[in-house]
Amino acid sequence: MSVEKPDAPSVARNHDAILDVLREAFSGAKSVLEIGSGTGQHAVFFAQALPYLSWQTSGRLENLEGIGAWLDDAGLPNTPPALAFDVNGIWPATAYDAVFTANTLHIMSFEEVQAFFAGLPGITKPGSTLVVYGPFNYDGQFTSPSNAAFNDWLKARGSHMAIRDFEAVDALATSAGFQLVADRAMPANNRCIIWRRIL
Repeated sequence: MSVEKPDAPSVARNHDAILDVLREAFSGAKSVLEIGSGTGQHAVFFAQALPYLSWQTSGRLENLEGIGAWLDDAGLPNTPPALAFDVNGIWPATAYDAVFTANTLHIMSFEEVQAFFAGLPGITKPGSTLVVYGPFNYDGQFTSPSNAAFNDWLKARGSHMAIRDFEAVDALATSAGFQLVADRAMPANNRCIIWRRIL
């Protein structure tokens, strides 16, 4: 019996805008690790549009079946099976040219965000690119009323969740050897932030 593919409606609303960023940011890459692939929809869309990239999905065990359903249905040659992955657990032994994550930092606790950045040097090399998509605060302030309402919804769902401050996240990236390259405005008051590893 086939697994029903999970569906995140927001993917269809943001994937074109994100792809525009990734075409440029990952133009020199050959392999990307997507941390927290969610439903798997982003992976299929981006891997199909960027066939020169080996797009490695990953997620917690409970999400792997859904990711696999999307990968299997698409049957793309550049999407290997998803990895079971948790930032608090064992990280892959492979080094990637690029790392992508979408809508994860506000779901993780801040301790997990710290673990995310602390683990990046072990799976990348100098010159590797990191792209993070999602909402951010600046100077401790929400960028829109909708983001403030979204943060309230997150807090009600789990006290550890919150929209992260850009400055705090950038400091973690810097400490991991990554330098800010660009911070792009995206639909629905989200951002695509690009860092490159220099150390």
